[in-house]
Amino acid sequence: MIDVRDLDVVGEDGAAVLTRASVSLSHRRIAVIGENGSGKSTFARVLAGLVKPTRGSASVLGVDVRDRRLRDTVGMVFSDPDAQILMPTPREDIALTAGALPLSRDERRERVNAALAQFGLGELAGRSASVLSGGQKQLLALASVIVRRPAILIADEPTTQLDLRNARRVGALLLGDEARGHPPVTERLVLVTHDLALARRCDHVLRFAHGELVDQGSADAVVARYERDCS
Repeated sequence: MIDVRDLDVVGEDGAAVLTRASVSLSHRRIAVIGENGSGKSTFARVLAGLVKPTRGSASVLGVDVRDRRLRDTVGMVFSDPDAQILMPTPREDIALTAGALPLSRDERRERVNAALAQFGLGELAGRSASVLSGGQKQLLALASVIVRRPAILIADEPTTQLDLRNARRVGALLLGDEARGHPPVTERLVLVTHDLALARRCDHVLRFAHGELVDQGSADAVVARYERDCS
């Protein structure tokens, strides 16, 4: 699913942000953990095509991260939903994304209505997006990405700014809710998170520190080592 070879990223100030990152991943649910400034968000943005490698290579589902076709493969959600909401109302915002899909008008309308219902935004469809709560905005940002059904979703700390109830709701959408029989909204996920409970629910975990990939493996093992090192 993801192949990264000798990846370096150097910031505009000339400082190394990522150094010699190499990893090959076929897991469907991947968590990325580490302290602030460790390079984990930069790694995610490289996979989404938002940050270009300075050296080395990276591809997602066989598409090079420098290739414009990556936009058709990868969707990304950020911790600040206000950075992603572009239109006045939830319906218009989701419709903006759906409008670029090769679908008929009726199919786009059905896709938008389904996304509003799936993310619990149906009753808010015509309300001003600016008055939505933080949790509702994050659900809208997620819906506006998922409506185009990307092959892989990259979520960069999507629960950081949310209260406990909404953080759990977003987590259940991303990773599924087995107790209620609800599957996840995406089949393939890269989740950058400080929420170690969410990280433990993933199939594989990467840990970054000081711009380097320092650990990877099963969720329980990597998270346990991280907690021990931080104690």
